Formats: sequence, C-alpha cells, structure tokens
Amino acid sequence: MKFNSLLSVGLTIVILTIFSSCDKKEKEDPIIPNEEELITSLYFTLIDTLANDTVLFSFKDLDGDGGNDPEIINGELQANTNYIGKIGLYNESVDPRENITIEIQNEADHHQFFFIVSTALNFQIEYNDSDSNGNPLGIENTIETGEGSVGELLIILRHNPNKTAAGVSEGIITNAGGESDIEVTFELTIL
Repeated sequence: MKFNSLLSVGLTIVILTIFSSCDKKEKEDPIIPNEEELITSLYFTLIDTLANDTVLFSFKDLDGDGGNDPEIINGELQANTNYIGKIGLYNESVDPRENITIEIQNEADHHQFFFIVSTALNFQIEYNDSDSNGNPLGIENTIETGEGSVGELLIILRHNPNKTAAGVSEGIITNAGGESDIEVTFELTIL
C-alpha cells in the first residue's frame, strides 16, 4: 500500500513538472522583429573641397504622409567643383531628436542609398563608404559638378536591397528590390 501511495505521489510530481515546464515555454516573451525606423528628416550636407563652403539641402516632414507638406530647402552648387557629401537622417518627432544615421550605419548590410540624377543636371556622385561586405552604403559621398545646369536629385534609402544584383553596387536601383525607407527629391542649381 505504501508503495502505491509513493508511486502516485511520484507520478503526480512528474506530471506537474512536465505541464509546468510546457506552460513556461508558452509564456516566454515573443521575439519582436526589428521595427522600421521612423525618419522625419534628411539633411544632405555638401562641402566644397577647395573653398570649404558648405551647402545644405534638407527635408523635414514631422507629421508624416498625408499631413502638412514637408519643408524642403534646396541649394545652389558651383560649376566644375568637387564636394564631399554626407547624409544625416533623424526622427525629429521626439525630443531630443533621434539620430537614425547611426542605426543605418550599424545595419549597413541591410541598407543602401541610391541617387537618381535628372539627365539635364551636370552632377556626378560616387559612394565613399561601404558595408562589412564591401558593398556601397551612401551616407558619405564624393560629388563632382560640371557646367551650369538645373535639375533634380532623387535620394532613396532602400531597406534590404539585393546588393549583389546587377548594377546595384554601381548605384543603379532597377534590380535592387527591398523597400524604400525614405525618398526625397531636391531641386539643384549649378551656377
């Protein structure tokens, strides 16, 4: 009789242990995927390599799509001049503003900027930075202007582009895939 009681108690403990361990697995915190960063502002700073003059292009859309129109500041560049360019991305809907550029740099393997220049604009841009695999990122750039002209520069940040697809490492967006985190068009005047 004692043996049956001990066996019952032992089985009960084993069964409770199994069920409680299964219950713990069900209650574990879910894995939250990396949420997309909120980008409200893009600053494109160009510094003349000889005169050290700075030209700032900026885009701000603090209330997001569908609200007020974004604030866009365009700039004028000098003809036949070389510039060093740097992009800064921010979430300025919070105080203090959040520097998204750092996050993009930390996740460089999953991001790439593309620069689409209208055919009328005498403006060439080259990547000056890369991810851990040697593929372009585009936060830092070198720019060369030609003769005076007017046109548009479209800057697109792609999340999860296929960086090994044809033309992508040269900045051609056609085969990149992925999703656009931000797209901004600036009007450029080269004097």
